[in-house]
Parts: sequence; C-alpha cells; structure tokens
Amino acid sequence: MGAVEIGANHMPHTSGALPRGVVVLLGLASATIVAIGISGLRGILAPVLLTLILTICAHPARAYVQKRGVPQGLATGAVIAVMFAFLAGFVVTVFIAVGHFVEMLPRYASQFEEMGQNIGVRLGSLGISQDQVSALVSSIDPRNVMALVTDAVGGVFSISGALVIVLTMMILMSADAVYVPTILHQLGAKAPDLVTALTDYASNVRRYMVVTTGLGIVQGVLNALALWIMHVPAALLWGLLAFLCSFIPNVGYFFALVPPMVFGFLVGGWPTLIAVVVIYAVINAVVQSIIQPRVVGQAVSLSQSVTFFSVLFWAVVMGPVGAILAIPFTLFGKALLIDSDPSARFWRPALGPTGETRSIKKQEDVESKHTRQLAHSAARARARAGKRGSAPDKPLR
Repeated sequence: MGAVEIGANHMPHTSGALPRGVVVLLGLASATIVAIGISGLRGILAPVLLTLILTICAHPARAYVQKRGVPQGLATGAVIAVMFAFLAGFVVTVFIAVGHFVEMLPRYASQFEEMGQNIGVRLGSLGISQDQVSALVSSIDPRNVMALVTDAVGGVFSISGALVIVLTMMILMSADAVYVPTILHQLGAKAPDLVTALTDYASNVRRYMVVTTGLGIVQGVLNALALWIMHVPAALLWGLLAFLCSFIPNVGYFFALVPPMVFGFLVGGWPTLIAVVVIYAVINAVVQSIIQPRVVGQAVSLSQSVTFFSVLFWAVVMGPVGAILAIPFTLFGKALLIDSDPSARFWRPALGPTGETRSIKKQEDVESKHTRQLAHSAARARARAGKRGSAPDKPLR
C-alpha cells in the first residue's frame, strides 16, 4: 500500500486542458474550414464586404450632414447616392478604357509576333527546349494579352456586375447605421472590449481607405498623364490599374508596372521602357513610401511580412477583391480575435509594431548607441595608455 501511495503521489498532475499542440492544430483546421467556406461564398461575400467598408467610410459624412440640420432620411439617401455614383462612374470609366484597349490592340499584332520570335531565339540560345520555347512564344499573342487584362480586372467587373446586391446592401446598411451608436452603447455594458475593438477598427479602416483612395487617385492620374505624354497606348486603362493596385501592398506596384512597360517598349523601344520604369518608381516611392505612412500613421499596425501574407491569403480565398481589400479584412480578423480579447492582446506585437513596441525599440537603439560610444571611448583610452606605457624613457642629462 505504501508503495502504491508513494507512486500515486509522484504521478504527474494532469488537467482537463488540451495540450498546446492539439489546440494549435485544431485552430489551424478550423481556420482552413472557415477559409474554404468563405471562398465558396465569395460571389456573395465580396460585394457585401465591399459595401460594408464603403458604409464605414461614408458614415462620418452622413453624421456631419445630419448635424447640419438635414433630416436623417435625406442625409442617408444623399450619402447612398454619392457612393453609388462613384461606383457607377468608376465602372463606366473602366468599360471605356477597356473598349479603347480592345480597339487598338490588333494594331500591335505584328510587333507582338516579332517580340515573341526574338524571345524564342534568345531562350533557344540558352539551351531551353524547343517545346517550352514554342509554348511561351504562342502565349505572346494579342488575344492572350487581352485575356490577361480581362482576368486582372475580372474581380472589378464581377463586383460591378453585382450592382443590385451592392445597391441593396448599401441602402440597408446605411439605414441600419443609424442605430449603430445605440447598439454599441448596449453592447458596451456586457462586452466593452469588443465595442472598443470594433470602434477602433472602424476608425482605422476608414482612415486607411480614405487616405489610400485619395493617394491612389493621385498616383493613377500622374501615371496616366506620364504615359499619355510618352504616347504609350491605353494610358487611361493603365492609370486605372495603378489606382486599383495601390490598394495591394508590396506587390501591387509590379502588377501595375508590367503592362505599360511592355507597350512602352513596343512604341518607343528601350528609352520609353526605362522612362516608364523610372516614372513609376519615383511616383510610387513618393506616394506609398513617404506620404502614405506619414498620413496613415499607426492605423495599420501590421508588419510587412504579415501584410504580404495577408495579400496572398485573401487573394486565394476571395480572388482579386481579396487582394485589394486584404488590409481591411486582416484588421477585421485581428479586431475580433485579438483586440477584443484581453487575454490575447499580448500577440499584438507579433503581428506588427505597436506604439509601445516602437517606443521600446527607440529606447533600445539609444541605449545601444550609448553603449557603443562608451566602448569606443574606453578602447581609445586603453590605446592611448598603451602608447604612453610602451614609449622609451628619455635619458637623464
């Protein structure tokens, strides 16, 4: 009995909680199932989520108009009309630009054929098999280029084609937005952390979307004007593409650059191609690397790695619309899973540098610089002391 009691006392204590590895695997499996479900419903979810983000961005305008004495129903209707007019104008502009592109594309068929033959000769000289070269050369065809452009803006067309869903949800969400402050006040009594997280999310996404939209318009206009001056075909279409790609962090610039670069080479050779690359690089660097971070600030507290992964993830799950709205979608998931849960907020620095993280990093940099200066001063002092100690004594006279 004593041995049994001793053995029992030395048995490890186990709780009802699952091991951490099992919890991680279950979480990943659940996330995969949810992602598959979202992907299957993206034809419906894409316009609904787009409308939600538009409603969040337009809510302060409705409240401002209402404070000016405009009746609530009229203010809501005016905001709906403005948002729908913006979407309709954008769709019409895209159709005009694509129509012009389709009209002028056959004129460059011979140049595309010549380009394909030159590429085939160069690849053949590098030892690439003839079958692979033939497949690549056959892909360089105006019809295939048109298919590529159509696929690139296909997400926009699919959303624009669902204008009935967008308009209906816009009316309903704008009408329901009147009760949002009251609903948040009611929820605040039971779930204050959730209310705070959702409120911060709306503010941050609104700031990010408004700033990105404004800077994207500027970037698209400047690019289109530069291409028009250089006589690059379909300058309006490439300007619209630059506007859309401005919402795609890290990789959107390259998607917007390739088509005008190719057509610039067709009409002007290497000088025009290099000019297109330089102009796009300068405009992108000034707008997205200098102006946007200063204006947006800490509204998007995501690291570069997480941002890039979110673009890839949402592009797979939601298509082109997911890539364009990757930041709002990721911030929404962060608000629900981390910001609203006090026990999970310690994960915030892992997703992106917070204000506290930046302050700590700045203090560490100052301390590290001070330590290096002290070490350098000490090394110089030892060097001077060594020189004095090794110097020969002067002879006595």
